Amino acid sequence: MKQGMIVLLNGTSSSGKTSISIELVNQKEILFHHLSIDDFFINYNEFIDKKFPNFKPTREVEDHVIAQIIFDPILSMYYSTIKLFSEMGLNVIADTVIDNDKRFNECLDAFSDQPTLFIGVICSKEELIRREQIRGDRQIGLASSQFDKVYCFNEYDLEVNTEELNPIECAEKILSFIKSDQEYLVFKKLSKRNVSIL
Repeated sequence: MKQGMIVLLNGTSSSGKTSISIELVNQKEILFHHLSIDDFFINYNEFIDKKFPNFKPTREVEDHVIAQIIFDPILSMYYSTIKLFSEMGLNVIADTVIDNDKRFNECLDAFSDQPTLFIGVICSKEELIRREQIRGDRQIGLASSQFDKVYCFNEYDLEVNTEELNPIECAEKILSFIKSDQEYLVFKKLSKRNVSIL
């Protein structure tokens, strides 16, 4: 049995990754399993809220410290789960935000031996801000803060622009690429990046 395909969607918050993922899951030609990084963080936060309903920290912890203690290990588990699905022969849509070199390197380590279709989900900063305000379920400014970090990657097997195409059209473009039997070469050619120390 061959490894399952990984459709790796990289874009900022509110760029349209989840909407595209839903359309890919709903189509009938190829069976996909959708794994979103949001689900992993939401489940962790729900566990803490349920287990410790009166949880009140007694001191402030800086964001980068929280990332090192909690976010990075959760992200590692997320990548490992995607790789496991692929090893089990399951096709996976990975809906994530690669916003720093450390996370990119870890992603590269996890998926370089898997059949990984690397897709850039592109959207302008102005449109991201507009979507964020309409959604109301994201911290305002999150997408803008991620923009330069996420879109510094310019080597993809395929890009979809969610201002020009709706989610169904983006999904169709991805499916057409898959069915064309082109090789997914970009992820195998990428090199690790130098990680700056905080």
